[in-house]
Amino acid sequence: MDYTCQMPHRSGYPLLWPLQNRRYSPSMMADLLSLPTRSEEGAIHVVVESPRGSRVKIKYEPSLKAFKFSRPLITGVCYPYDWGFIPSTEGPDGDPVDAMVFSDVATFPGVVIECRPLGLLRWEQNKEKPKRRVRNDRLIMIPTKMPRFDAFKTPKDLPLRWRQELEDFFLATTRFEKKDPKFLGWAGPGEGERMVNRYLKE
Repeated sequence: MDYTCQMPHRSGYPLLWPLQNRRYSPSMMADLLSLPTRSEEGAIHVVVESPRGSRVKIKYEPSLKAFKFSRPLITGVCYPYDWGFIPSTEGPDGDPVDAMVFSDVATFPGVVIECRPLGLLRWEQNKEKPKRRVRNDRLIMIPTKMPRFDAFKTPKDLPLRWRQELEDFFLATTRFEKKDPKFLGWAGPGEGERMVNRYLKE
């Protein structure tokens, strides 16, 4: 008989209960793509896919309502910060708007972080189907519940070297993807807010 692990018992061992022929169904899971874009306080939600330190790209698969291994990053490269998407948005490439959360701690896939825009990297790359050039800007976000980063208001508050290293990171992650990426410059938090509002799903 199959068993599922439930809440820990006071003995320190988990209690096991029969699955009773239950089967996995995506309908049992939350659809993370359709979560509200903003919190009640107006902060922007970011759903984490690939956490800080991950050496593989992890993507949310809506048909499974679960996270799937996408591909490894190139040798020696890992995500410098949590990477994910803004729910209930759709960018020019057909995917939710990309976002990186500037923080000194890692979370986990599926964690929702309330954030504000620090700015964005303007980005252009190839899209396979249909073949064309598309904008795929990357939002850089600051967690609203992390006051030690309150002093960071715009990308100019970050050291130049940090910005250059982040640009190189995104170039490195697409090194073998035949996307021919082109970095078009930085924009501030106002442009980040406008980008989120522009790509909200109807």
